[in-house]
Formats: sequence, C-alpha cells, structure tokens
Amino acid sequence: MAKRERVVRMSVEQPLWRALTGYRVLTMMYAVLIFAFGRERYERPWIAVAYLAVMCVWTLATLPRVANAASCTKRFLGADLTVALAGILLTPLADVHAQSVDGPTLPSIWTAGSVLAYAIKGGWRWAGVASSLVAVANIVERGHPSRDTFHNVLLVWVASIAIGYVVEVARASERTLARALEIEAATRERERLARDIHDSVLQVLAMVQRRGTALGGEAAELGRMAGEQEVALRTLVAGGLARPSLVSEDESEGAVVRVVEVDEPPFGAGDTPVDLRLLLAPRAGSRVTLSEPGAPVMLPPPAARELTAAVGAALDNVRVHAGEAAQAWILVEDWPDEVIVTVRDDGPGIPEGRLAQAEGEGRMGVALSIRGRLRDLGGSAELISVPGQGTEVELKVPRGKAGQGR
Repeated sequence: MAKRERVVRMSVEQPLWRALTGYRVLTMMYAVLIFAFGRERYERPWIAVAYLAVMCVWTLATLPRVANAASCTKRFLGADLTVALAGILLTPLADVHAQSVDGPTLPSIWTAGSVLAYAIKGGWRWAGVASSLVAVANIVERGHPSRDTFHNVLLVWVASIAIGYVVEVARASERTLARALEIEAATRERERLARDIHDSVLQVLAMVQRRGTALGGEAAELGRMAGEQEVALRTLVAGGLARPSLVSEDESEGAVVRVVEVDEPPFGAGDTPVDLRLLLAPRAGSRVTLSEPGAPVMLPPPAARELTAAVGAALDNVRVHAGEAAQAWILVEDWPDEVIVTVRDDGPGIPEGRLAQAEGEGRMGVALSIRGRLRDLGGSAELISVPGQGTEVELKVPRGKAGQGR
C-alpha cells in the first residue's frame, strides 16, 4: 500500500520572485523604448544598441534564475549586478552630454531589479551592499552628485533595504508557523495513539498486574513485570513515538512540514542539547514514579549524561539499602538558572553518621557516583535522610556551567 504523506507548504516570498520576474521584463522593455524615442541625442548610438542587446538577451535567458531562491545563486547575482553597473558606466560613452544633463542611464530602472534580487535572496544586508555599489556607479557616471542622482539613489537604497527586511521577517514567520503546525501534528498523533493504547493494551496490563498481585507466587512476579511495562508504555505514549521533523526542501517553496521518522544520533553525541526527560524516562517503573515538566528540559549532552548517571546511582542506593519493595519518586524541576532533580524513597532512611562511616571504610558510592558527578558540572548534591521516613537526594545543575562536564 502506498504511503500517503500530508504536506503543508508555506511561502510568502514566492510571490516576490514572480513579481521580480515581471519587473525585469517590463523594465527591459522600458529601457529599450527610452532609447528608441531619444536615440537622436546619442553621439555613439551603436554603444547603446550593443549594450541594450546584451541586456535583453541576458534578461530573457536568466528568467528561470529569478524564479525562486534556489535558482538565484550568488554567482548569478554577482553577474547580474555587473551587467547593471556596466550599463551605468557606459552611458557617458554613448551620450557625451549625459554628465551635464540629468537623464536616464542605459539600463534605466532595470538596475533596480538586480538590487531587489539581492534583497529577496539575502535580506536587507545584501540589499544595502548592492544598492551602495549602484550609488557609487551613478555618482561616477554623473561626475558629481546632483540632486536628481541623490534622490534616485536614495529611493533604490531605502526600497531595497525595506524589502530585504520584510523578507527576513516573513521567513521568520514561516518558521514559527511551521513549528506550530509541527507541534499540532505531533499532539494529534499522540492523542490518537494514547486513545488506542489506553482502550486495549494498557487496560490488559493493568488487569494482569492486579490479578497477579492477588494470586501471589509466580503470578505476583508476572504482575510486577506487567506493571513495569505499563509504566514504560505510558511514558512512550506521553513522549511520542517519533519526533516530527521540519524539512525545507526548496527555499522558494517555503517551509515544508511533514511527520517523518528521523534517525537521530545517540543521546550525548555531538553538541546538540538533549531533553533530560527522555533520558530519565527509562528509569520509571512500577516502583519508580517520574514527575516532569510538560516542556522539554534541554541540557548540553555532558550535563544530561552525568545528571542521568547520578539519578541512576541514587536509585541503585534505594534498591540496595531500602529493599526491592521500596517506592521511589523522581521529580524534575526546570528553572531559568538551574535544573533540579530530586530522588526520594519511602525506605527506612539512613542512620546518622552512616555516610561518614561508609566513606571511612572506603565505600565511596554516594561521594563519587553522586556528589562527584555534580561537582564536575559545577552543581551540588544534598542528601536528607530521617530514620524511618526515607531518604531524599536533591541534585542541582546550574545552566551557566552545565556544558563543562566530562
């Protein structure tokens, strides 16, 4: 069965490319008409004819180049601006009196099309550079900065920069909208998946857990395993099966949003921040409850890796010292300046002075596995235990130093 894919395309700059294509053709015709109606004033009309012929051939041959952002390369932009600047500088050779009489250059307003291409392609900075080069060429062509030259140059400069800025804002809006659609698509898929699983698999696992616990013996062990799988499956549903991906195949077509499965590098690889919640999710089980924020808790890979290992060490201590039947809770708090993970259990607690005694005997589990890891990250680990009331380990990692771990 063929796989169907729902694709949403958004592009507010594509109409600008279509408008630029029409503008280049119309201004090419305008430049030819200006020469045709005023050819008697040209002392060397053959120069004007030769240039306008090159300009017309160039304009028509490069129309596909200004059809979209992908086709409009840097090399083309440089060549196109060179054609425009050459026309401006050739004007005094074709019209000897061009410097003393304010009149149109050979390319006339066709030059603005080259500058606008820079604006649409690269934003207001590119537009500022291109329009400045055109301004210099016009001043050189006139020999002195006249009032009309100044007004024309200022108009091109302001218009191109304004359009470039609008294009940058439009692209940012496209990315924001694409992200919103991406989140909406992922949320809908999770809700559908959660309904289906809740109505079938999760109910069966919950029933097996209850009946196994009631029967005891080997059935109790089966019930415990079913409970762990239920928790793991709920975590999987809450996090989603696959991360939706925003794909931009062609800048001219705008943003492309589709839900695809992405082959991601293992957690901790590279410098891309990772979601601490996904690293801690496997720690949850029938006797370990994970409470986390609704939004991703992003940390650099070294910090996320070490913090997860510290949580694992704390849970190992719960199993060893509080017993297999002890319940544990993991609480993740995401603050602007730090991330706090608290591990609490309902075991018998640690007698006063027991930690110091263990360190003196050479058993450095808490000191090295927990406090040592957090110290390397610039954080801290605080252990609070009251005999008969369980143990609580609070792990803090400051965001400013989170990337300095091993």
